[in-house]
Order: sequence, then structure tokens, then C-alpha cells
Amino acid sequence: MAQEALRRADCVCFDFDSTLICEEGIDELAEFCGAGEAVRAWTSKAMEGGIKFEDALKARLELIKPRRQDVERCLEARPPTFSDGSAELVERLRSRGTKVHIVSGGFRCMIEGPALEVLGLPKEDIFANSIFWDDRGDYVGFDENEPTARDLGKPKVIAFLKKTYHNVVMIGDGATDAQAKPPADAFIAYQGVVRREYVRSKADWYVDSFADLIHALHPPTQQSFDDDGKKVFLSSSS
Repeated sequence: MAQEALRRADCVCFDFDSTLICEEGIDELAEFCGAGEAVRAWTSKAMEGGIKFEDALKARLELIKPRRQDVERCLEARPPTFSDGSAELVERLRSRGTKVHIVSGGFRCMIEGPALEVLGLPKEDIFANSIFWDDRGDYVGFDENEPTARDLGKPKVIAFLKKTYHNVVMIGDGATDAQAKPPADAFIAYQGVVRREYVRSKADWYVDSFADLIHALHPPTQQSFDDDGKKVFLSSSS
């Protein structure tokens, strides 16, 4: 079961947008740049599996054409809001020796700062996409060679991590996260921000709260009693 897979995982991978944080970073950037409505439509298609991710990513960036200054100002004006319990879950996983990675179709320039500041995760633990700018800071493209820039990219990242870790769990909200199993040992759908029926149908377990995941890491002890009311054994729930 997925709860047991989470407890025995030596590596847990998280999507970033609408999972660790409450927003979709690219939608926030698009809104800031005046292209919000058109970009949100593409995001919805991509997250529900209705279009190849690379096509949606390219189309959205062409609509936004974000300058370097736009990203910096957007992060300052609209800093990401971390989902309740997400930072606590990451901290608990790391404290028990579990490696934590972010595997995101979002942008490094919007993830690395908040991830380090709030979660303590260095950029080396993040798989995400890179935007290219010229010397003036104008948008000129993105790195299409990043695995997370393409459909079925997340399972490629997980396959790479499986060379190092034995038990890998993926947690996320979108169709690209669901694609991660296999090779991930379990896929847990986080639906606390956006509920997507397609993603739920592909999940080994779906939750609306990070509290459920924290609880699964440390299940309550079950007590058994004999007919005289005396405790006879203790065991952990599975």
C-alpha cells in the first residue's frame, strides 16, 4: 500500500506547483505579465493530460515571453504560498534520512529561492526547467533538453534516481506526476489545491492534506486488551 511505501521510501519526490505550493508558478507569472487567461487554459490542458506537456510549455512561454526582470518582480510581488504541512512533511522526511527532491515542470528561477529558504533544499536537489535570456534580459527560449520539459520526462528523472535509491515515491497533482509510476514505487496524488479526477484514478493513494502524509509516516500505536481489560501487546498500524 502507498502508506507503507512512503514509510519505507529512501527518496521522496515532490511536484512543486499546486503541491508544495498553492499556486501554479507559470500562471502567476502570466497573470503578472498580462497573459493570465490564455495561459491558464493551456495549463489546465497540460495538467489533465489533454495535450503533450512540451507543446503546452512552449505555447505558454510564447504567450508570456517573460523578461528576467518580470520573474524577479513577480516573485517579489507574489511570493509563493506553501501548502499547509508541506514544509513540515519535508522536514520530517529529511530528519529520518529520506532524500527529498523536487521534480517539476516549472522553472528553476521561480523554484530555487523559495525551496532553499522554506524547505532547505539546495538547487542540486531540484529537477526543473530553465529559461534562457539574452544580455538585455529578454526572453529567447527555454532548455528543451531538460527531461522535465517534455512529456514522460518525470519517469525519466525517477529512473535516474532509482540508480541510487531503492524505494522512490512521487507526490504531485498532475498528469505528468501520475506518469512517474512506473518506475516510482508509488504515486500519491495531492489534491489539496486542485482536484483532478484523471489523476485520482491513476494514484495509489490520494490525499487532500499533507497532514495525512505526516500521519502516515508515524501511524498511531494500536493497543490490544484481553477480556479483563489488560493490555496484551502493542503494534503499529500498517
